[in-house]
Parts: sequence; C-alpha cells; structure tokens
Amino acid sequence: MDLSFIFFISSGLFLGWSLGANDAANIFGTAVGSRMLRFSTAALVCSVFVVLGAVIDGAGAARTLGSLGGINQIAGAFATALAAALSVFMLVRIGLTASTTQAIVGAIVGWNFFTGALTDTDTLLTILATWVLCPLLAGLFAVLLSRAVEFGLQRFQPHLLTQDSWTRLALIVTGAFGAYTLGANNIANVMGVFIAVSPFQDLDMSGVRVSSTQQLFLLGSLAIAVGVYTYSKRVMLTVGCKLLQVSPVSAWIVVVAHSLVLFLFASQTLERQLIDWGLPSIPLVPVSSTQAIVGAVIGIGLLKGGHSVNWRLVGRIGCGWVATPAVAALICTLCLFVLQNLLHLSVARPQRYLISTAVMERLQEQGFDAAALQPLSAIEYPSARTLITSAQRHLVLDNAAQQALLHASYLGDFFLNAHKIGNLDRQWFSQAQWQALNALAGHRFEYRWQLAQALAALTPAWRHRPDRAANKYFNQDLHQKLSHLYRIFES
Repeated sequence: MDLSFIFFISSGLFLGWSLGANDAANIFGTAVGSRMLRFSTAALVCSVFVVLGAVIDGAGAARTLGSLGGINQIAGAFATALAAALSVFMLVRIGLTASTTQAIVGAIVGWNFFTGALTDTDTLLTILATWVLCPLLAGLFAVLLSRAVEFGLQRFQPHLLTQDSWTRLALIVTGAFGAYTLGANNIANVMGVFIAVSPFQDLDMSGVRVSSTQQLFLLGSLAIAVGVYTYSKRVMLTVGCKLLQVSPVSAWIVVVAHSLVLFLFASQTLERQLIDWGLPSIPLVPVSSTQAIVGAVIGIGLLKGGHSVNWRLVGRIGCGWVATPAVAALICTLCLFVLQNLLHLSVARPQRYLISTAVMERLQEQGFDAAALQPLSAIEYPSARTLITSAQRHLVLDNAAQQALLHASYLGDFFLNAHKIGNLDRQWFSQAQWQALNALAGHRFEYRWQLAQALAALTPAWRHRPDRAANKYFNQDLHQKLSHLYRIFES
C-alpha cells in the first residue's frame, strides 16, 4: 500500500471520529439523558451496530453521495474530508450538535468553487429543502406517536415495573437499529470520497468475499466507534438533558420518530412503491439525523406546552446548523489553496470541455440551437465555469440545460479496465448489464455519453426508457449506475 494513502485517508478517519462523537447522541442521547441506559451500554451497542451497518449496507448510500460530488483526486478528497471534520469538531468542542451531512455538502461546494466545477443548483436546492423539512417531519411524527402511546397506556394500564422493563428493551432494540442505519447511511460521508482511489484488493476468506470498498468502510466505521467511546457523552447529555428533560417513553418516541424520517428519505423500496401507486415520490437525498432528533425532541416539548424547551439552546443549535456548511466550505477552500499552491499537490483532475462535431450533433438531438452553439465549437475550455460563462453570451440556459451541455462536452479518458470491472459491486447490476460491461473490457472512450451509447447498443438493460411514471425508478437507477461508471473508469 502506498504510504501517502495512509496520510491522505487520515482526514476521513478524523471525520469518522467526529461523526461518532456527535451522531451517537442522535441515537442514544435521550436514553442516556433520561438515565434509562448507562453510557457504557449505549456506546457498546452503538459501536457494534455502526460497524455492521457500514460494512454490510454502506455501499448504496456511498453511490448516492458519490453522484453529488465530482471529487477525483486524493488530495482533494483529503481536503474535503478534513474541512468537514474540522467543522463538526469545532461545534462538538463547544457542546453543540452538528450535522456531518451538512458539513460534507458544504465542503463539496467549496471544492466545486475552488476547482471551477459547477454546482448542480437543482440538487443543492433539494438538499437545502430537506434540511428544513427533516426536523419539521420529525417533530410531527413525535407528536403523533406521543398521542398514540398515551392512548395505549391509558387503555391497557401496564404495571410500572413492566412498563419500565419494556421501555429499556425497546430503547436498546431501537437504538441498535438506529446505529445500524447510521453506519449504513453515514459511512458515505466518511469514506465515500476515497472509494475511487482505494488501494485495497478484494479478499476471499473461506468463501466469504470482502470487497475493497468494505475494507475501506471497516476502517471508517472503527474510527466512528472510537469517536463514540471517547467523546460522545457530552453531546448525548446536550440532546438528552439540556435541550429538554424527557421521560423514558418520550426518549423511545424520539428515536422512533428520528428513524422514520431517515427511512422516508433513504428507502428505495418505499420510493418504488409510491411510484407504482402513481403517487409523488420522496427525493432520496442525504438528510441530517441530527436535525431529525432535535426536531423530534422539540415536538415532544411543544406537545407539553413548549415551556420546558430550552429555546436559547435551540437558537444556538440553529446557528450551528447555518454555520456548519458555510464554515466547511471556507475551510475546504483554504485547505485546497495550501495543498495546491504551497505543497504543489493536484487537488482536482484537469477539466476539459470541447464541443466537437460529434458533440454538436448530440446537442442538436437534445434540442440545442446549432447556430447559437457554433461560436463555441472547436474551442477547449479549462473548466465548467468558463464554458457556461461563454455559452450564456449566446444562449439562455437553465440549470438542466447547463448540466446537459457540460455532460455532453466533457472530454476525458474513460478506459474500461478489466480489473476495475471485477471490483464493481456485482449484485448492483443485472445479468445483462454485467455481460455488456465485460464485453467492453479494454475499450476506451473520449466522452461519457459515448460509453453510455456503447453499453446501450449491447443490451436494452442499459437504455433509457420513455419518461413515464412506470419507468421513473428504472431511469433513476440507470442514471446512478452510469454516473458511478464514469467516476470509476476515468483515467
């Protein structure tokens, strides 16, 4: 293994430690704060299930986050993870909760700004909207669950000792599930930017295959576990005691409400079912578990009149949420400047955009005005920003048109290496898709869309379907797979 990789990955491990120190409070903070569980018990359960969730189910979330950011050099990944980690650490240091999702999104935007990459504003606005919706939904679920539990207790009137023992068991079971989902969803924040540059090789241990990505996630999840043990108690008490004094039953309700919100924004099964029923689907975007847990706690407090909620602390936490992405973006920009200009490291692969004759024809097929594009042709642009700035002198481009122009004209070197094909997650692809990928082993393409066309020519399993409700899930999944291939196979 290249020793420089150990140095660069240290920022990801630092982010993992920060996540463990902060986000364990989202799962067990109310249980520890209400004294239903000891900190040592909560930390042990949390650590074990975080590792399991990251290694077993972490790949899906990593693919989603990877499609949001185009970080393509290990020094850039180092700076992005370091900026997110420092942002979270500073808030944890002063005893406030922070969101690693907000931090990593802010850091990626900082990377885009520094390297001249264009941020997809539609995606960014969708994520920002969920940052508002997430705590509101959690608060609503907490209120509804409180009413339901209150009705059930009045109806069946269990003995206090029985109720206490069942509540403790429910807190452990729910917390274990929450820790598992935390590992599965948030390991992408910690290690997702390092997948493309991982030096690990797949291992086969007595018939059990451990992929290079799973080995990477194991490292990240162990860092999270260390963060849980060494620094999470203070934030647990902030969520569980200082924000609002909650009863044991309320503590369980808060964790369930938090888990429901994460499930809504993360479940592909639910999304597919809504589409099958002809209903609007919920966007699958990373949401902050921190915001969900705080929203649920405030919902419980409002149900009791709102007098017991520490509104001053709520205000401080809100300021932390607003500051986190901004601080992460600023730190990331500074780190990238130092790495590139003082240490002379490459923080981003050089970008080239060229509207060749083939690209011109493809853009015309997509409805672009050929006459307006003509002044842009045969000129190589060094960044997305320069191309879009030049194009807007001749065309009116909304965000979708900007993304289409950038996608079609991005000039790269996409080589389908047989070894890299073998390292892909085989279970993610259908049999026909897998056979088509292997059939193209050894082929090289200049443009991303040429690779997509070559795959589509081999099998309908790689072809975009007509934009109808019944095809929405297939097309989303196809887009995600192609984005993953572009990132993996670019030399």
